[in-house]
Amino acid sequence: HAEPQSYGLGVKEVWEVRPEVHSPGRVEHTIGWPLDKKTYGGSFLYHLNESTPLVAVGFVVGLDYVNPYLSPFKEFQRFKHHPSVIKTFEGGKRIAYGARALNEGGFQSLPKLTFPGGCLVGCSAGFLNVPKIKGTHNAMKSGMLAAESAYEAITSEQTSPTAGLEPVSYTERIKDSWIWKELKSVRNFRPSFHNPLGLYGGLVYSGFSMILGGREPWTLSHGGADHTKLKPAKEFKPIDYPKPDGVISFDLNTSVALTGTNHEADQPPHLT
Repeated sequence: HAEPQSYGLGVKEVWEVRPEVHSPGRVEHTIGWPLDKKTYGGSFLYHLNESTPLVAVGFVVGLDYVNPYLSPFKEFQRFKHHPSVIKTFEGGKRIAYGARALNEGGFQSLPKLTFPGGCLVGCSAGFLNVPKIKGTHNAMKSGMLAAESAYEAITSEQTSPTAGLEPVSYTERIKDSWIWKELKSVRNFRPSFHNPLGLYGGLVYSGFSMILGGREPWTLSHGGADHTKLKPAKEFKPIDYPKPDGVISFDLNTSVALTGTNHEADQPPHLT
């Protein structure tokens, strides 16, 4: 039985930067700041290999945070003012913005992968490699295995009491692939940050696990669903976030305007 899925909220921007600060192929990952040591999260900064000097920058915050006043969006805006990264954006222009949820439960939270008429692949199944913030390779591989399993189900003598055939061989194909081995090797990275030392304890354990190649004989638990970790607002003080300067940091409305979404602003609400 799988544990509840654990999630992160990722906020991302694309910037056109000055050519002199652009290093195509450069990858930077950070963890921690501006979050406190009890909150899981970190950044990514990718220098894209394009004719135009572009960088993609983002911040992911685990949705198991305890302070209801925390804003992943505002934490990201504050992050861009850190001395180690702000020079990348000075003189540049933000050209795109977006946000999405990430499945961070990993190996412990993998659900039943098949159902009558289909199967779960990629992020739908939770195949993200959390420490690498990488999942496209697993998405492509699982798609290939899904196609093979579907073909096998269609061409076999298999029958089904339901309207759709269930590609039953898909689960075993996943377990026999490097997807399973990879996810198992990093299974303890994310839950290792649930400890009395927070960030510092998680970093120490992750280094230990990396040395072992994920071969430790135990599997850490996520400790329950994300929403159970949130505490009442009365136990915290509102976070005093810096006001966006409109140059490096921005407000939410300005950002949403760059998402590329297209809808009628006055359309009737669909939630009742």
